[in-house]
Amino acid sequence: MKKVLGCMLALICAAGVCSTFVGCKKETYASSRYEINAEYVPECKTLTGTLKCTFENGTENELSVLKFQLYPNAYRKDALYRPISDAYENAAYYNGESYGEIVVSSVNGSKNWEVMGEDENVLYVYLEKSLFPGDKVVLDIGFMTKLAQVDHRTGITEHTINLGNFFPILCGMQNGGFVESVYYSDGDPFYSECADYKMTLTVPKEYTVASTGEITDERVLESKKVYTMSRSNVRDFALVLSDEFREINAEIGGKTLRYYYYTDETPTRTLETVTEAFAFYEETFGAYPYTSYSVAQTGFCYGGMEYPCLTMLSDGLQTEEKPRAIAHETAHQWWYGVVGSNALDNAWQDEGLAEYFAITFFEKYEKYGYTREDVVTAALKEYRSYYDVYGSVLGRTDTRMTRNLKDYLSEYEYKCLSFDKAVVMLDTLRKSVGDKKFFASLRKYYSTNAYTMCEPNALIGCFEKSGLDVAGFFESFLEGKAIL
Repeated sequence: MKKVLGCMLALICAAGVCSTFVGCKKETYASSRYEINAEYVPECKTLTGTLKCTFENGTENELSVLKFQLYPNAYRKDALYRPISDAYENAAYYNGESYGEIVVSSVNGSKNWEVMGEDENVLYVYLEKSLFPGDKVVLDIGFMTKLAQVDHRTGITEHTINLGNFFPILCGMQNGGFVESVYYSDGDPFYSECADYKMTLTVPKEYTVASTGEITDERVLESKKVYTMSRSNVRDFALVLSDEFREINAEIGGKTLRYYYYTDETPTRTLETVTEAFAFYEETFGAYPYTSYSVAQTGFCYGGMEYPCLTMLSDGLQTEEKPRAIAHETAHQWWYGVVGSNALDNAWQDEGLAEYFAITFFEKYEKYGYTREDVVTAALKEYRSYYDVYGSVLGRTDTRMTRNLKDYLSEYEYKCLSFDKAVVMLDTLRKSVGDKKFFASLRKYYSTNAYTMCEPNALIGCFEKSGLDVAGFFESFLEGKAIL
């Protein structure tokens, strides 16, 4: 029998309709391997390379077309969807207008190919013969990524080169088919399955590389340096390059934590925060499955950006702001990196967890000056302000948390629902069920869903399996029925 929860939970559940959710189910997915060989040429502002993709059809469907996201095309001059909102455009484009793109030059191993999608953002590869479940295909893709001068995920900053989402990557899969996504400026419009990566990168010899991959070889050839790096079972692969990087390391539980920086006046303190956050999340949720984690200071118009085994940390953060960004982005290594979710339709599922568990980190480390009560109260206040303002202007306020990124009216609305309301929801749940069952359910969610893409029912189901009747509670928040 499922336990009846306290009054707070019961009242909120009354605003929604209870439904049955299944447990922590792992969906079938397609497995793949990427081998990238590329060279960065500063004079041309380009990264030119080849991508060998081995794809195995792990679905139950016949596939005749493979689809790859071409995220750098969002930086084109005539892009329909700009990767940066008007509010951040001036801060991001530090030298004025600048543009980038990705050009696919060849696809070997296919019958035909073309660049399609709503915004020239998807490479369609038509296979020579259909792939049935369990079949494999190997494709060789030639590409050139031109980089804009921009403090963003993909671009040349004043001190670094950010290489996030820089290569053709298979679209994520849902219900046996590929999920295409344009580059919305609100949120993280990325949806990718875990895969194995190996990359060989040639750069000028002065450059140091911070990477998702573990560097297995480093060779200097006259004026150039060649890095070889690899990582298995990660859902993306990113790098930050710089000829100004300094590096300090720490070891924890046999894993290496690296901090790359160039202007940080207190790098040891920054690395200490990284180490404390990393250790806290391992203790709270479960072991980190990779051998290393890197944080790279870089030009970035927001506070930070998460990639598997790598965080981009903005060089514009003040000393007192860094712990909040580090705690949030490091939490993403668990919620996004290891346990994936559909950030296009359920952004709260990784952003809300990362934001809330940054708060739990500060509960333990009071020296950083954040308290659970203050942060949750601030989140609720901002959410209520959003509700009042949008209701006054529009006549109604859409408070659904389950919605596609395209449906958010602004970055402010995105933050209030995916961050603030999610924080309030999780804190309310925690108070109602108690710390023991709250954290036990999250540990269950982590351990049973590593490397998969999870729908909300996987998270909810892990609470239900702990004997907690929370389906109606979640539905009331997610569908905008809870009154806060």
